This record gives sequence, structure tokens and C-alpha cells, in this order.
Amino acid sequence: MFVEIRRQGKKSKYYLVHSFRIGSSVRRISRYLGSDLDQKTLEKLKSRAEAIILEQIKEHNPLEFELTPDEIKSYKDFEKKIEIEHFHTDWNRFTKEFVYNTNAIEGSTVEYPEVKKLIDKKELPRDNDEIETVEVAKAIEYLKNYKGKLSINLIKKLHFICFGKTKHFAGEFRNVEVVVKDGAGNIIHQGAPAQYVKNLLEDLVRWYNNHAKRYPPLLIAALLHNQFEKIHPFQDGNGRVGRLLLNYSLLFNKYPPLNIGLKDRMKYYEALQKFDRSGDIKSTLKFLISQYRKQYR
Repeated sequence: MFVEIRRQGKKSKYYLVHSFRIGSSVRRISRYLGSDLDQKTLEKLKSRAEAIILEQIKEHNPLEFELTPDEIKSYKDFEKKIEIEHFHTDWNRFTKEFVYNTNAIEGSTVEYPEVKKLIDKKELPRDNDEIETVEVAKAIEYLKNYKGKLSINLIKKLHFICFGKTKHFAGEFRNVEVVVKDGAGNIIHQGAPAQYVKNLLEDLVRWYNNHAKRYPPLLIAALLHNQFEKIHPFQDGNGRVGRLLLNYSLLFNKYPPLNIGLKDRMKYYEALQKFDRSGDIKSTLKFLISQYRKQYR
């Protein structure tokens, strides 16, 4: 945010201005502070205006909505396309497949046979990719036994488990701006401004805990995952933590864990982009159902 001074005759009018991004568009909010202000008065009015602008930004949060009973029923009917009671999870196999795929999506070079050896402790990790292979497996084990509610501490804990041995900023929210680029170097997503990350995550945690048992399990898990990725709270590692949070929510609602396959990475990104640009969540639900079918067929 910055103070903009506009001259009108002999008067100087002061405005607090903030630009922020929603999807692919940039929005601008300005709030009039007053005219011919001394520095002390300006700082006082600026502080009050910042709080008001932050509240206005919250109005653009796509999670600030309530589903009607009919909408809830339609999403429940949507989830009937999968029959989770028939799914049986082999946790040993799932852990290895999840670790391989979630790391490979982010560029890890560790192949599946090596993932198995590292997790089974038949080999010791030699570089950061191999260390993260072992540590992400530990994060899955942590989630498997975690019974609490979603919290800021849980989000930070998952990041620290995964990256505590490889990244100096593990477990800490970023204080820099981040963008996500595709293979051609094009920007496909820009994270929330660093100064709003903590507030946005607190809003997300509060919203999730208020709706976790009210909305269909796959829907609430998809919304948690997508909105987390939209905020992009860490300097790096958001994809892996987001997919862990997806599984936290599924397990919390007695759904089996879900692995997103490397081969379907582009479809996964397309679903995320549709949510980012227009709030479309059905594309993500369809994608997650397809992943369930592949995993448990």
C-alpha cells in the first residue's frame, strides 16, 4: 500500500492506494484520507484505512460463500460417482507412490525404484532430492496419525517435516513475492502479496474448520487444496504441502488417501488454473475422481 497525493488547487488530497491480483486481473482500491494533513494525522488515518482495505480484499476471497441445501445435495450426488467403501489402502505402497509422484511433479529426479529403496532404508540419501524423498514419507506418516483440526501450526509443521533438512526457510511463511511459471517460462500463477499471506491462511483455516463436516468430503478437500495453492504461502514447496493438505482433509472425513499421478500433471495444472481464474471447482472434482479410479481400480 502507498499514499498518493493529488493536487487540487492549493489543496493536497491524500489517498491510501493498494493494487492486488485476482486470477489474471489486477484490482485497485483507494481510500480518501483527507486534505492538507500533517504527518502525525496522516499516519493515524493511514493505519485505520489499511484495516478497512484489508476487509475489502476479503470480499474477493472465493471461500466467502455458503452453499444452499440444494447445492450441497448436488455435490453429494457428484461424489456418488466413486464408491469409497470399496477402496482399500495399502499404506506402504501408497506412501511410495505418493512420494514419487508428488516430488516428481515438482522436478525431483529420483526414480521410483530409488524411492522404494530410500523409504525401505536400503539406501541412504545422498542429495537434496533424495533427502526430501525420505522426509515427505515422514510427513505422510505424521498425517496418518494426526487427529486434530486444521491449524496454522499443522501447515507449518508439514512444510518443516518435508524441507527442514534442505531449505533454510522450512516452516516459515515467505516474505518475498512468488510466481509459478510453466516450462516455457510463462507466468501461470502469482501468489498472494507476502504481507497478506498470514491473514489469508488464518481466514482459510477458520473457514475450513467451520465447514469441514458440513460440506461433502471431496468438495471441502478440493477447496482447501486449491485455495492453499492460490495463496502460495511458502517460498518453495507449496505443491507438496498442498497435496498433503488435500490428504489431511480426505482422511479427516474418513476418505481414503489420494495420489496425483505425474502422468496427469498437465490436467492437474489445468484444473488449478480454472479455479484460480474463475472459481471453477467442478474441474478439480472431476480430476480427483479420475485419480481415485486410477489408484483403486
